[in-house]
Amino acid sequence: MMNLKPEVVAQLERVLGSVEMLLPRATKPVDWSTCHAANWRRHSFSGYLEPVKVTDTTRLEELLGVEEQKQTMVNNTRQFLQGLPANNALLWGSRGTGKSSIVKALLNEYAGQGLRIIQVEKEDLIYISEIFAAIEDQPYRFIMLCDDLTFETGELAYKMLKSALDGSVYSAPENVLIYVTSNRRYLLPEYEGDHLGGKYVKGEMQQSEIQEEKSSLSDRFGLWVPFHVFSQDRFLEAVRLCIERWSKQLGREIPWSDDLQQAAIKWTHQKSKRCGRTAYQFSKNWVGKYLLK
Repeated sequence: MMNLKPEVVAQLERVLGSVEMLLPRATKPVDWSTCHAANWRRHSFSGYLEPVKVTDTTRLEELLGVEEQKQTMVNNTRQFLQGLPANNALLWGSRGTGKSSIVKALLNEYAGQGLRIIQVEKEDLIYISEIFAAIEDQPYRFIMLCDDLTFETGELAYKMLKSALDGSVYSAPENVLIYVTSNRRYLLPEYEGDHLGGKYVKGEMQQSEIQEEKSSLSDRFGLWVPFHVFSQDRFLEAVRLCIERWSKQLGREIPWSDDLQQAAIKWTHQKSKRCGRTAYQFSKNWVGKYLLK
């Protein structure tokens, strides 16, 4: 065994220590038989799937004001679970209207039938091929969820997702669908000048090149599912459901009253939007103050 100077040994130890920090973390494979959801965690040049405990108990029947959207997503997910043709989906629209809640409720409804979810942040979409490789041989059906997704022009993650949806070398295996939620229909910021440059071709108005490029990613989703703010009646129904859930969860009777209804309407004026999230936030405030008395 060669004799090395102490300073050389110390230098080698520092190098090996630095290399070790760059290596992927040693983790056990996810046990999908007991784990229903995971996150992709970036580490150095790669990453790993980290199991997460599902704590959201939202059920599909509890989501009000989005009946058409629920039916579209239920049908598509059931087709997917049964090995039938199904589409990647873009759920877009106003904040707090139930886009993410529907996906979580789908997992709660169909986990027993083999549905699993992997949540991926925008910055980690560059590892999309590694994520697919980690699950393509599993006997489960996976939804890769990108929540609250928006891009800026030219981002690498944008191009990677576009390639995956387009059936390129990064395309998803047959046991994976991609569900994306976003406040933007085109996933990119829109400017007034984007629509300039359109032209008529054989009597039909064609998009400008800028608009064509911006719509090219969202066009790759087979389903566009829009979400809009609630009517006042729908909002009050959502508040009533939230109050009933708190009453059941806490084992305390919380009656519906004119004061409660007027307070809920006033709350929407302060928050400037009628949606499921606003209903839930109001219910927490009202129930907390009611029971504190």
